Amino acid sequence: MLHRTAARTLIGAWNSSVQNVRLVKVSSGGRAEIRIVADDGWPRATLGPVRPGGRVTVWFGRQAVNDGYDTTRIAAHELGHSLGLPDRKPGPCSSLMSGSTGGVACSNATPNAAERSAVNANYAGAAVSVQDSSSGGIVVDAP
Repeated sequence: MLHRTAARTLIGAWNSSVQNVRLVKVSSGGRAEIRIVADDGWPRATLGPVRPGGRVTVWFGRQAVNDGYDTTRIAAHELGHSLGLPDRKPGPCSSLMSGSTGGVACSNATPNAAERSAVNANYAGAAVSVQDSSSGGIVVDAP
């Protein structure tokens, strides 16, 4: 399952990759805009971008872990959906949003240049002040 060390790694990967978003732990009693929930299904997420005051959910599905996929990559990929990135399947391991088509051996949890650029564009300028929770439905990442 996703451990705190892995969570710090994936958050660090996103925070060091994009300029217009900062992922931080919500303070005690605060309301998280991105909730991460573990369950037994396939990984899935609300397609964002999440906006200030909005809320999206990432379901960290254990089924992909049980099938051998890398936990940090799964979580980073699902966070990518919440930041507004669609799947890019099929795709190589170097593309975070290629998801399961990167293969079970793929452990890349860092967004590539195009993915970083898209997230920065999603959160550029006045668009950040929009008060909606997401731009789309639930993205299910079963192979």
